Amino acid sequence: MARFYGAVGYGITVEDPPASGIWKDQISEISYFGDVVRNIRRLEEVDTLNDDIKVNNSISIVADQHAIEHFHLIKYVKWAGAVWTVTSVESKPPRLILSLGSVYNGPTA
Repeated sequence: MARFYGAVGYGITVEDPPASGIWKDQISEISYFGDVVRNIRRLEEVDTLNDDIKVNNSISIVADQHAIEHFHLIKYVKWAGAVWTVTSVESKPPRLILSLGSVYNGPTA
């Protein structure tokens, strides 16, 4: 099992500026230690020039109180030189199991 240390991005949608009707993700990052418990890469064929690279990786982080209370706001994980979308989060206190999918293209901190 490989070790993990990296940033986890949390996003909350806020109206910016207030009362404008324009909503943006406000992103914050916190770094965590953990383990890579599943490490799989796959290509997904699409109707574009290049196939999409996706991973079916799972990362188990040692969760602090913030992570446990705000796991539903987790957007991405910085790992292996890229930023990956978190597709699901499983709570197994004192850990969270983060399942990764494709490369994340949204806002970062």
